[in-house]
Amino acid sequence: MGDFETIQEIVLAAYRKMTSDIWDHVTGGSESETTLRRNRQSLDSLAFRPRVLRDVTGIDSSTTFLGRHFALPVFLAPVGSLEDIYPEGGLACLRAAAAFGIPMFLSSVVKMQLETAAATTEKNLVFQLYVQGDADWVDRNLERVEKSGCTAFCLTVDTAIYSRRERNLFNRYAPSGRRRGPREGFNYQATMTWDLVDKIRNRFDIPVIVKGIATAEDARLAVEHGVQVIYVSNHGGRQLDHGRASIDVLPGVVEAVDGRADVLVDGGFVRGSDILKAIALGARAVGIGKLQAWALAAGGEATLTGMLEILEKEIAVNMALLGVTRLDQLDSSYLHPATPVTFPDAFSPFPSLAMLLGS
Repeated sequence: MGDFETIQEIVLAAYRKMTSDIWDHVTGGSESETTLRRNRQSLDSLAFRPRVLRDVTGIDSSTTFLGRHFALPVFLAPVGSLEDIYPEGGLACLRAAAAFGIPMFLSSVVKMQLETAAATTEKNLVFQLYVQGDADWVDRNLERVEKSGCTAFCLTVDTAIYSRRERNLFNRYAPSGRRRGPREGFNYQATMTWDLVDKIRNRFDIPVIVKGIATAEDARLAVEHGVQVIYVSNHGGRQLDHGRASIDVLPGVVEAVDGRADVLVDGGFVRGSDILKAIALGARAVGIGKLQAWALAAGGEATLTGMLEILEKEIAVNMALLGVTRLDQLDSSYLHPATPVTFPDAFSPFPSLAMLLGS
């Protein structure tokens, strides 16, 4: 774990190293940031129901999804413009994920080329596409994915229109991915329908993931269109404001999918306990976005690896205290509704950090 013993220390180091505009870009959400806060509030509204007097001497926190075995039920969620946070940010994330044995979802809004990433590691690589061009532009990117040997392909579908992220507007800040100028056919993203999903699914032999599902109705439609992996996400509270928390959406999606597809989720997960709550509600794995960015800013690849080691420890400790030794032993009977004890914000999962910074 290097110089860090807790995730709180990593977030504090990131806070001290990042410029205020990049911190706000990574940490903030859209408009009133209601969706962002609900992600945290809803995670804190679930209490554990532990079972005791069970032999928990052998904890196995590994899982299987995308047809592969991974060390943790965690993946690095797609984060754009990683190079704004740390030089060669995409490569640092990919190396850390590959070395630890978890997948990385490489955002198409990262300077590192897909071909470079695939040459580094194929088996841990998922390519995620933001549609930012016309049909020909999409076809060119699909062709690159076909040649890359990626484990899976992820299409983000909750960005038909780019949201109003008011921290960025106040700071007059735009991430590098949005400073490269308008692309021909950029508004094609607003015309996306299930026809595009069909086109992609029919083209690939690898699993197709649809990211940005926020209702059971759309999850059911995705399965009907042959999607193998449903990715529940509200973009970390950075797209539609006043949406539901991802953890609240998850049970309905799992029920609608009914085992016909794997379900992934992201949205405010920063603790091992957060991840176990999602697993108990039926998620196969959990994406970490802000936490990935904070660890990257705090110390690059080494700190990313240290952060994953801390998460692994938190997951194992909580599994043992819940009375389970394997993730498939968890279900909703281990959870109970509860009243949050703190007001949700960026620092509320980190009490020592909140006190230190006067939050």
